[in-house]
Amino acid sequence: MPDTQVHLLWKTLEPVKSSEGLSLLPTMTFEQCPALDVLCVPGGAIGQVEMMRDEEVLNFLRQQGETAKFITSVCTGSLILVAAGLLQGYRAACHWAFRDQLAMLGVEVRTERIVIDRNRITGGGVTAGIDFGLLVAAKLVGEETAKVIQLVLEYNPAPPFDAGSPETAGEAIVEKFNQMGRPLQTVSLAQTRQTADRFAWVYPSN
Repeated sequence: MPDTQVHLLWKTLEPVKSSEGLSLLPTMTFEQCPALDVLCVPGGAIGQVEMMRDEEVLNFLRQQGETAKFITSVCTGSLILVAAGLLQGYRAACHWAFRDQLAMLGVEVRTERIVIDRNRITGGGVTAGIDFGLLVAAKLVGEETAKVIQLVLEYNPAPPFDAGSPETAGEAIVEKFNQMGRPLQTVSLAQTRQTADRFAWVYPSN
C-alpha cells in the first residue's frame, strides 16, 4: 500500500520460528515500537496458545490498543486479542473450529468471513486474511487503491471444491478435520478456560 509502513513486532530482533518451521524476522521490538495506526494480530497453532498466556505480549497489545485507530486480527488471533482484554463485548470472527472458544470469552461470535464492530476488524480462518487485508486497505487508502491491489494479486477465487466451511464440507470431511485438529483444540481449550478463569467468566462445563 502507498504511504504505509509494516512492521513485524516481537520482544527481540532474533528470528522467530513458526510452528511449521518458517523463520520470521522481526523488524522492530515492542520497546522500539511507536504508536500504531493499525494493530494486527495473526492466528496460528501452538503459538496462539502460548501468546494467550504471555503477559509481555498481552501488555504490549493493551498499550497499543489504547491509541490504535484499528484493532484487528485474523484467524485465531482474535483469541489473543480477547486474552488482552481488547475484544470483550464486540462482535468478532475467527477460524470456525474455535468459535465456541471465542464465545466463552465474552465475544459475540459471528460466522461472516470479516466482521467490523466499531474500530475492531476481525477475519475468519487463513484465506479470509486476503479479504480482510483488502478491506483494511480500503479503509486506509481508499477503495480504488484496494481494487488495484486485488488486481495485482489476481485475487479472483474459484476453488475446485465447495468444502471451505463446515456447512458445505459435509460430516465426513468435518470429522477428518476434527481428528487432525483435536490435539491443538484440546490445548487451546485448556488455555481458553484458564483465560476465562482469569477474567472470572463462566464457561460451559463441557
